[in-house]
Amino acid sequence: MSHRQTTRRSLLAGALSLAALPVLAQPSPDDLSDEDKAVVAKAAAYLDGLNELKGRFEQTDPRGRTTNGDLYLSRPGRARFAYDPPYGMVTVSDGRRVWVYDPRLKTVNHYPLSATPLSLFLAEHVRLDRGVSVTNVDHFSDGFALTAVDARHRSQGQITLVFADAPVRLREWSLTDGQGRTTRIRLTGLHATSGLDPALFAPPGGGGATAAQP
Repeated sequence: MSHRQTTRRSLLAGALSLAALPVLAQPSPDDLSDEDKAVVAKAAAYLDGLNELKGRFEQTDPRGRTTNGDLYLSRPGRARFAYDPPYGMVTVSDGRRVWVYDPRLKTVNHYPLSATPLSLFLAEHVRLDRGVSVTNVDHFSDGFALTAVDARHRSQGQITLVFADAPVRLREWSLTDGQGRTTRIRLTGLHATSGLDPALFAPPGGGGATAAQP
């Protein structure tokens, strides 16, 4: 397999990681200290306050290879991750579904937004009390991280969200599958904006794509 084919496969895995794990949720109160519960509440308040954002992202695959792209966010419901050339893959949430477009193959995979990690960021009102369990809260000198798993399928993987503090902002997230392979998405230059073009959030691929729902 060529380097480009391997990289494209890694890109697809990373794009699908946005739709591969359930949303973050809060465990029972007995599982967290008061300090940890305050951190979870702080993260929820930050996510609930997001509106329109844009910036760049860097994706690192399990083999350490990196790719970059543009990120657009318009709550509630809409987001776009557009990978730089030569790959050109696009992941879009249109408010109902998450679409992953591969322009070379002209195929689209799509998933209900409510079943993906993106719903954590894109819900009209962020709630951290559904679906999975927070298993760990890490505290750093300049921020904190929350790790969560699907409470019903704990062996399938986990998601970790990393935040800066003072002020709170999302810096990155990582998704680790059941085989221990981790894909990391690091955010750079993320800033508030307004008036994003609604066309950014249209299902990608146009009429030439073939939709396929795994």
